[in-house]
Amino acid sequence: MTIAITGATGQLGQLALAAIKARGGQAIALARDPSKVQGEARAFDYTKPETHDALAGVSVLVLISSNDFNDRVGQHKAVIAAAKAHGVGHVIYTSILKGEASPMILAADHIGTEAALKASGLGFTLLRNGWYIENYTGALGASIEHGAMIGSVGEGKVSAAARADYAEAIAAVALDKALQGQVYELAGDVAFTLAEMAAVVSAKAGKPVGYVSLPPADYAKALEGFGLPAGFAAILADSDDQASRGALFDDSRTLSRLIGRATTPMAEVVAAALA
Repeated sequence: MTIAITGATGQLGQLALAAIKARGGQAIALARDPSKVQGEARAFDYTKPETHDALAGVSVLVLISSNDFNDRVGQHKAVIAAAKAHGVGHVIYTSILKGEASPMILAADHIGTEAALKASGLGFTLLRNGWYIENYTGALGASIEHGAMIGSVGEGKVSAAARADYAEAIAAVALDKALQGQVYELAGDVAFTLAEMAAVVSAKAGKPVGYVSLPPADYAKALEGFGLPAGFAAILADSDDQASRGALFDDSRTLSRLIGRATTPMAEVVAAALA
């Protein structure tokens, strides 16, 4: 079984490669710049069909969703078509929690990709990933400096997990044919509000940090003020707004069962980020 992973130099891709290796497997890294990867690597770009011959000889393809929001569905469809043309037997796709039932604007690209996989005739597994805890820890320095985390989640509970937990799920499914062909709703074991996370940040930083929930339009403007493009800021604000109504909540504990351990506690991820 030859496994290959797209986006292999990205944060999730690197962790997935490491997780597969830790489980005694190996995978081909598919990346725009293969020189940045240790081990077997091939040049591959979602947006350049001339690189898609890199899928030759691959039996299991891990399609990590593109981080280029310019026609992501089109990019994914091109990869899926290339996978079929090169005889790939199975595609593992990193989708979004709840899939077609998600009300988030961000879900549209994933819903389109899931539909393309279903229409392709290829075998596939959907790893519907919830939020990464790291989505919140990336800006902790500024939050601690200003004494507040901001967003639009209100009192909604978010079942976020560490990025490494989702990478472990990729490894588990890629290496075990018995786990393939399923739809997995993946999320952290213990949901939390952003106010609860702010309290953890405050305790570990030794400084008062609260959570300020803004109206989505105001949060989008704040994100634009931090330098984000208006369109992406609106998508993130919508994600928070939908999370306030449960879009990122899941208590199935499917992720921990799949990886064979409890998911990483939020406080542990916060501590690592502050370290």
